[in-house]
Amino acid sequence: MRTVRSLRSARSLRGLRPVSRRTLGTGLVVGSLAATLLALLIPVYLFGSAEPAAAGARTAWNDDGGGITTTRSGPLTPLDRDFVRRVRLAGLWEKPAGRLALERGTKDTVKTAGHHLVDGHTELDRLSVETGQALGVTMPERPTAEQQGWLDQLEGARGATFDRLFANLVRAAHGKVFGLVAFVRDRTANTAVRDLASRANTVVLDHITVLENTGLVDFPHPGDNEKK
Repeated sequence: MRTVRSLRSARSLRGLRPVSRRTLGTGLVVGSLAATLLALLIPVYLFGSAEPAAAGARTAWNDDGGGITTTRSGPLTPLDRDFVRRVRLAGLWEKPAGRLALERGTKDTVKTAGHHLVDGHTELDRLSVETGQALGVTMPERPTAEQQGWLDQLEGARGATFDRLFANLVRAAHGKVFGLVAFVRDRTANTAVRDLASRANTVVLDHITVLENTGLVDFPHPGDNEKK
């Protein structure tokens, strides 16, 4: 059946005038190229447009409404200011959490993690305050209500319960901020903010590592985040 149709199509083409055959041939070539181009562009369009939205979902931050200002170290965006404040906020609760781990931890690995937290956030706290002063960013002086709630939970825990709660609360917080650090490091045009992000990246990764080394971190089941 296909052979008969092909013969009929071939006869029809032979029956066309030369100009018509050339026109038809050109149309077929153009159509093929257009289809190929469309096939190439669709994945780029879909994945290219989806990526920023996905990145934004992973790196939530607060816009203070101050717009972009000019500083000696480059333009300062709301994202930059929010990041500097978040580094300071992290130290306001994670440094006390580290001290609690040194006092109450029943495992050496928990005490080691506490020591890293105290040292790391002592440094980052100093750097964030200095950066904030240089850039005119108002800095927080106390933890957020949520962070204070985490500290209260740790204050009320003892023994093995404390160890596991400490490892999971602090590891979860570091996991959230780790994406923001990388996002800011990639996007900022301010050299002072970039320097802070570079150092924060190293410190946060160190803290994630020592917390995981406790063997107490309950990692989320694959796919859990996508279900939320």
